Amino acid sequence: MEYGFDILAILFLVAIIAGIIDTIAGGGGLITIPALLSVGIAPTAALATNKMQSTFGTFTASIYFIRKKLININEMKLMIFLAFIGSILGSWAIVQIDPSLLKIVIPFLLIAIGLYFLFSKSVGDVKKVKRMSIIAFSFIIATIIGFYDGFLGPGTGSFFAIAFIYFLGYTIQEATANTKILNFATNLASFLFFIYYGEIIIIIGLIMGIGQIIGAIIGAKLVILKGQKLIRPLVIFISFAMSIKLLIN
Repeated sequence: MEYGFDILAILFLVAIIAGIIDTIAGGGGLITIPALLSVGIAPTAALATNKMQSTFGTFTASIYFIRKKLININEMKLMIFLAFIGSILGSWAIVQIDPSLLKIVIPFLLIAIGLYFLFSKSVGDVKKVKRMSIIAFSFIIATIIGFYDGFLGPGTGSFFAIAFIYFLGYTIQEATANTKILNFATNLASFLFFIYYGEIIIIIGLIMGIGQIIGAIIGAKLVILKGQKLIRPLVIFISFAMSIKLLIN
């Protein structure tokens, strides 16, 4: 199928908006996947192409946050590796297992995250005490959420962020920054998997990838400038929006 300039331009703009939102609060797929489906792309190809374009955005945001010293890359190495492995296993599992049961559970987990941020006014304001070591977090949390992102995906950014805040005591700004590099690892793993098993539409993935880069830069700057004031309400909104979308589908 050939795609005209108008469709490519729309998808480019959608990717910019999604890149901004995804960098700040996660949930960019809430925008990009419906957009890809709306132009007539088959579901499998839409999911595969979405992983490709989102890899550009999460990579860009990760580099930006590393340069701003919000990410300690040495501390993250094990997390990145295990999130990557988890995502590959999740991508493999989705072609073996019916994910319908998980689709029932996930909206309620997202609602719980939204309510947690809504009613915990000081969540992520300042550093808190660690409840888990970095090694335990890497093997348990990073692997499980990585698997989930490869298997299904919606809400991955929110799950990583709340895990960083609750288990490692990160501020919401630090959690957002560190979430991006794990999201990049899981997106890259799924992208590489779908190169073999999926039907990636390269031209759309590249054009939306450029849009994601622009959006990620804007979003990352907003995270640093606005921090808690911007991230918290967006996380609440995105969590509820994803929950509603998953429940009505």
